[in-house]
Amino acid sequence: MAAIPTQRETASRADAAPARTAEGAEECARARVTLLGSSLAPGAARAMVRAALAEWSALGLPGTEYLTEHLAADALVVVSELVTNAVVHAGTDVEVGLRVEEDGTLVVEAADQHPSRAPRSADSELPHDPAEYGRGLPLVAALAEAWGITYRPGTKTVWARLPAQGAEPADAVAPDPAGIAGAVARAGGDAVEPAGRGERSAAHPVERRGTPHAGAAGREADGDPGSASGGPTGPGRRRPRDREWLGRGALSFLAEASDLLAGQLDEDLVASLTGQLIVPRLADWCGVWLEDEALGRGAWSDDSGAAVGARLARVWHAGEGYLDELRAALEKDPPRPRDPWRSGPVGHPWPGEALGPGAPHGTALAYPLVAGGRPLGTLVIGRAGPADTTGTPDTTGTPDTCDGSGFPGFPDEITGLVEDLSRRVALAIGAARQYARQATISAVLQRGLLPGAVAEIPGVRSALVYEPRDKGGPSGDFYDLFPAGDGRWCFAVGDVQGKGPEAAVVIGLARPWLRLLAREQYGVPDVLDRLNQLLLDDATEAADAAARALVAAGGPPVAPGDGPQTRFLSLLYGELVPVRGGVRCTLASAGHPLPLLLGPDGAVSTVACPQTLLGVVEDATYVSETFELRSGDTLLCVTDGVTERRSGSRQFDDGDGLAAALAGCAGLDAELVAERIRRLVHEFGPRPPEDDLALLVLQAE
Repeated sequence: MAAIPTQRETASRADAAPARTAEGAEECARARVTLLGSSLAPGAARAMVRAALAEWSALGLPGTEYLTEHLAADALVVVSELVTNAVVHAGTDVEVGLRVEEDGTLVVEAADQHPSRAPRSADSELPHDPAEYGRGLPLVAALAEAWGITYRPGTKTVWARLPAQGAEPADAVAPDPAGIAGAVARAGGDAVEPAGRGERSAAHPVERRGTPHAGAAGREADGDPGSASGGPTGPGRRRPRDREWLGRGALSFLAEASDLLAGQLDEDLVASLTGQLIVPRLADWCGVWLEDEALGRGAWSDDSGAAVGARLARVWHAGEGYLDELRAALEKDPPRPRDPWRSGPVGHPWPGEALGPGAPHGTALAYPLVAGGRPLGTLVIGRAGPADTTGTPDTTGTPDTCDGSGFPGFPDEITGLVEDLSRRVALAIGAARQYARQATISAVLQRGLLPGAVAEIPGVRSALVYEPRDKGGPSGDFYDLFPAGDGRWCFAVGDVQGKGPEAAVVIGLARPWLRLLAREQYGVPDVLDRLNQLLLDDATEAADAAARALVAAGGPPVAPGDGPQTRFLSLLYGELVPVRGGVRCTLASAGHPLPLLLGPDGAVSTVACPQTLLGVVEDATYVSETFELRSGDTLLCVTDGVTERRSGSRQFDDGDGLAAALAGCAGLDAELVAERIRRLVHEFGPRPPEDDLALLVLQAE
């Protein structure tokens, strides 16, 4: 049978084959999969449940005749909450199990390897501490017939039993495999194209219009649930269907909506997805205001109290013809600042004639978007309703009441669900902003680690290619070409072991010291000797400081890889002096790919000998080699992102591949040589390079 789809980081393949007794008879349907404890685990667990139930129903295994879409939806919510608890509170791999018993009971299990960590309890949370990790075990307890925790040596298993509904077998309904699109469609609203689980940041919302799907979790038998009018298909007839859908489908919708939102790294895309999730299922229109982080909280209100530092990031309406008018009306009347610690909605002024002449009155609510105690914006939703049921919106936080609901036109179930969704929207916006801040910091740091300009050398043409794999983060590769005084120019191409902050520390040490030592008239070997000792001394000091801090804190021993990292550096460093008839070059390679010299006749040779990495051996002694670059000679210096570029089991430099590529560049100027080598490296494999890439070409005129 087909394998159960799971996330890319699955530690072992899912086993969804029916369990059998010793005699070979089928006992029950079982599935089990081990997932890495990451943010992808809940979505992968839901995918396993969907696929397993659909396949078992198709096979007609014992107990599957009792499966209904209600039961499948409950199973999706329960497995999502159990796996989320395990990932957040245990942090280990999670083994997820599912089985169907002969009476149709579904049993869901989630086991982790941290038995000392209890699962999330039902303790109440403060308003400024929103539920960031799902609804937790109280939701599991509400849906399950029974649940519990089983402890074994090294393992904790949280399980839940979901009973079949009804004594008579029902026609099996396979769960919708379409993810969030299916959840929104079952809600009777527009669907959102599901983002790929491994590439959510590239997802783009796609609106779907047409007949709503009517599933068992939310059948819409009496009109368009998203109608913005107050006629026969308006709120008066919509409210009973709201409660029917909220009873079951809302839980699955909320679980998958939160999974989709959490994967986005752009706050405007989060706002766009929020509009599609809310309209028209939960409201007729909505707007998402995002506050400007550059402004202080005290600078956010004008004389009338309006929040002038916020921008209206997204407006969504069930009828596209009203978008422009609705946006203009909302921008004229932005939400007022409020106490960020106070949760729940408050009334918002209805946008009047923006929804067309003679449009019905309705109710608008404003929800604060707060994450980590920081106000991030406001979610405003509106729902049309008869004028005689709509009081004056209360913008102070005390709602009007109508027909037993906290707000006219909005049942309490709707306001509560949107409040839950708004928390997840706020968390997604906060995560997107944190990512943007980190990307900005990394980009600024990267620019600071590289020279602002490459020096021009008399009689030498130069060309550079620099392509960090992570466009936003500090790269491990670096380069420099600078004047050293007295008619000398120096160049360097280096590669630090590792990336990120540790690499930035090494580059931040190496580049200034290279320039300082060169300008102090140190020769090439002496510069490498002193830089090697500097890296060793710095690593020793960092390790000593970390050890003292650990002892002072009384902490446990440092695990491998958790302490200060050893700072290795491969470096090609040289000195250029223009002389009559060419340029004298003195260089040395410390654990770096050797430079190649291309003559006018196409001959290629290496012009240095291999030596030890910097920062490895105490009191290492380095030597240099001197030669002349004559007219037409080309010197190529690269990092291992070029030589070790892979295509399957082959590398670009296998069989002197780099030398052969350089030989084909005879007669080209420096810029064309650099571009051809770069293109050949990219074309060597079917996928983009997996390492940073840097190459420097120096050519005597």
